[in-house]
Amino acid sequence: MWTAVMAQQLALVLDVPETPGDQDSLELSPYEESEVHDSFHQLIQEQSRWVAEEGLELQQVAGDLGAPASGHQTLLEPEGGPVYSTATLSILASMPSRTIGRSRGAIISKYYNHTVRLRRRHSGSRPILGPVVCSARPSLRLYDLELDPADLEEEEKWSLLVKELQGLPVAQRDHMLRGMPLSLQEKRVLREKSRTPRGKQRGRQGHGGVFCCSQLRYTCVLALHSLGLVLLTCLHALRPWRYALKQIGGQFGSSVLSYFLFLKTLLAFNMLLLLPLVAFLVAVQAAFTPEAHPAPTCTGLELLTGGGCFTHTVMYYGYYSNTTLNTPCGPLQCGPRAGSLPYSMPLAYLFTVGAAFFITCITLVYSMSHSFGESYRVGSTKGIHAITVFCSWDYKVTQNWASRLQRDNICTQLKELLAEWRLCKGSQSTCGRLRRAAVLALVWLLSLAAVLGCAVAVLTFSELRIQSPVVADQEAGLLVLPLVICLLNLGAPYLFRGLATLERHDSPVLEVYVAIGRNLVLKTAILGVLCYHWLGRRVATLQGRCWEDFVGQELYRFMVMDFIFALLDSLFGELVWRLISERRLRGKPEFDIARNVLDLIYGQTLTWLGVLFSPLLPAVQILRLLILFQVKKASLMANCQAPRRPWLASHMSTVFLTLLCFPSFLGAAVFLCYAVWQVKPSDTCGPFRSLDTMYEAGTVWVRHLEQVGPGGSWLSWLHRYLVENTFFLFLASALLLAVIYLNIQVVKGQRKVICLLKEQIRNEGEDKIFLINRLHSVYERKERRSRARQPAPGPAFLPSWHHPSLR
Repeated sequence: MWTAVMAQQLALVLDVPETPGDQDSLELSPYEESEVHDSFHQLIQEQSRWVAEEGLELQQVAGDLGAPASGHQTLLEPEGGPVYSTATLSILASMPSRTIGRSRGAIISKYYNHTVRLRRRHSGSRPILGPVVCSARPSLRLYDLELDPADLEEEEKWSLLVKELQGLPVAQRDHMLRGMPLSLQEKRVLREKSRTPRGKQRGRQGHGGVFCCSQLRYTCVLALHSLGLVLLTCLHALRPWRYALKQIGGQFGSSVLSYFLFLKTLLAFNMLLLLPLVAFLVAVQAAFTPEAHPAPTCTGLELLTGGGCFTHTVMYYGYYSNTTLNTPCGPLQCGPRAGSLPYSMPLAYLFTVGAAFFITCITLVYSMSHSFGESYRVGSTKGIHAITVFCSWDYKVTQNWASRLQRDNICTQLKELLAEWRLCKGSQSTCGRLRRAAVLALVWLLSLAAVLGCAVAVLTFSELRIQSPVVADQEAGLLVLPLVICLLNLGAPYLFRGLATLERHDSPVLEVYVAIGRNLVLKTAILGVLCYHWLGRRVATLQGRCWEDFVGQELYRFMVMDFIFALLDSLFGELVWRLISERRLRGKPEFDIARNVLDLIYGQTLTWLGVLFSPLLPAVQILRLLILFQVKKASLMANCQAPRRPWLASHMSTVFLTLLCFPSFLGAAVFLCYAVWQVKPSDTCGPFRSLDTMYEAGTVWVRHLEQVGPGGSWLSWLHRYLVENTFFLFLASALLLAVIYLNIQVVKGQRKVICLLKEQIRNEGEDKIFLINRLHSVYERKERRSRARQPAPGPAFLPSWHHPSLR
C-alpha cells in the first residue's frame, strides 16, 4: 500500500511549455517529438520504480527487526535512540538532506534544456523540457545510483542529449561536458558520441563556407590552447618543488613543510625585486657603457670576496654614471628636438630602488594579510577531524606513488590534529607553573647574556678591522669578519637548543616559537652592530674612496659566507648529529625549524640592505635559495626524522611572514632611508657624486624641470607637496591605520555573525527533531484510532454463564 502511494506521489509529469513568441519561429527537429517524450517517459517510470522499491526495502528492514506487518509500526534502533514507524522513515527518506545525489533523468533534463538555449543562438530553437524533480535514493541504505554506462538502455536515454551536443560548437560542448556532474568515464563516452561524423561535416561544408571558417577558427583556438597547456606543463616541471613539497608534507608534517614554503615565498619576493632593477638600471647602464677602467685579472677569489674583476661592473654602485644618457647621433642625424627624452641615471637609480622597495612592501603586506586570513580563520576548526577523514582524499589520483604520498599526508595531518586536541585537554598545577616560570626566566637570562656577548664580540672585532686595514694584495683578509660572524650565527643556536632542553615545553609549537624568538634577538643584535659599523664607522674612514662599493662587497661576502656555512652545516653538521643521535638516542634528530628559518630571514635582510649598493644582489640570493632548497631537502630526507611529537603548524607561515616584514624589511628600509637622506655619497664614484645626499637628486631634477618651461610644472608640484611635505606621509599613515582598524572590525563582525549562524543552525536542528517527534506522535494516534474503530474479534456463541448480564 505504502509503495503504491509513494509511487503516485513522486510520479513525474513532463510539461513542454510553449511561449507565444516562439510558436512562429519553431523549426522542425530532426527527430520525432514522440521519440523525445517516450525516452523521457521511460526515465520517469524508472525513477518512480526506484522510489517504490525503497518502500519495499524499508518494509524488509521492519520485518528483519521484528516489527509487525503493519506499515505504521515502530522500528527499534540498535543504539537505543528514538523509535520511528516505517511511515515516518519513508518521509525522512524523501527529505532533500537524506539524498546522496541527483537522478540521471534530472541531469539529462537540465543539460538538454541548456543545450537548447545555446542552439537558439546559432540555428533556431528547440522545445524545452519541463522541470524534472531531482529525485534520488535516500542515504539510509547507501545504495548506488549509477547504472552501467555501456548498457544499451543508457544509449537510448542519452541519445537526445548527444544529438543536442552535436549541434553545439566544440568549445561550448567541451565547456558543458566539463561542468556535468558525471564521472570521467561517462564524460568520455559523451564526448565520443557527440563528435560530428565526417560525412555530416562534409555535408555541412557543401552548404556554405561559413562552417568551414568556423571549424578552422576553432581548430586554431584548440591548437593554441594545447600549446599553452604544453608550455605550462613544461614550466611546472621546471619548478624545483614540483613533487618535493607533497613528499615533505606527507613524511614530515606541516611544521617542516612550512620552512620550504617560506623559502619558496622568499624566492618569489627576490624575483619581484630583481625585475625592475634589471629593467631600469642594469640593462640601461649595460647599453650605455661608461668610461673604461683598468680591469684587474680574475683569480677566482672574487667569487668569495666580491672584489677584483667584479668591482667595475654593473654589480656595484660605483659603476653607474651620474650623467644623462642619450642615444649618440651624428650632426646630420640629430634634429632640433633630438634628445628630448633623456634618461637621467641618478634619478632612475633613486626612483627604481624606491619603487622596487615599495612594490616589495605592498606584496609583503598583502601576503601577510592573506596568510593571516588563511591561518587565523574567522570560523572555528570544530569538526576538522571528520573533514580530514572523509573529505581529504583526491579521487583524481591514479598512480600508485601518488596515492601512497596522499595517504601519508592524510595520516600525518590526523596525527597533528590529534596531538593538538590532546594538548588542549592537558592541564597543569599551580606549583608546576611557578617552577616552569622560574626555569624560563633563568634560560632567557642566559640566552640574553649570550646574545650580548656575541654583539660585543662583533663590535670589538669590527673596530680591530678598522684599525688594521687590509692591504690590496691580501683580499683574503676581508673574509675574516664574515667568518667570525658566521661562526657566531652557527654556534649560538646550538647553545640555545641545549638550554631549551631544560625548559621541557609541553607544546612543541611553543618550543619552536621560543627558539625563533631567541634566534631573532641574536640576528637583530648582530645586524644592528653591522649597520653601525658600515654607516657610522666605515663612511668616516673611507674618505676619498668609494665606500658604497665597499659596503656592497661586504654584504656580498656576508651572503656568500653564510651560504657556505649553511651548506657545510647541512652536508656535514647534520650528518654528524645524525650519527651521534643514532648511537645515543636510538633515532635520527629532528629538523631545526627555528634556526633554519632565521637563517633565511637573515640572508634576505642582507639582500635588502645591499640593494642600494649592489643592484644585482637579489640575483645572488635567488641562486642561493635554489641551491639551498635542494641541499636542505636532500639533508632532510637522509639525516632527519619526523617530529616525535606531531603538531599542527597552522600559523607558522603567518609568523614567518610577520618576522620578515617587521624586524627584517622594516629595519632594512630604515637603514636605506638613513643612507639616502643623511649620509653624504662618495665624490669619486656612483650616480650621486658631487651631491650632499642621494635624496638631493630629486630636488635637482625638479629645479631643472622648472627652468625648462611650464610643461613640467605639475611634476615639480607633485614632488614639492607629495614627497617633500611630511603631511602626505602622515595622511598615508593615518589611512593605513584606518584600513587596518576597519579590517579588524570587519573580522569581529564576521565572527559575531558566524556565532549567530551557528546558534541558528543548532536551533534548526532542534526544530527538526521536534517536528519529527510530532509527526511520529500523529502517526501513533492515527494508528490507535484505526485500531479502536475495528471491532474486536470474538466467538459466535457464548455460554449463558459468560454473558455479562448474568454476572
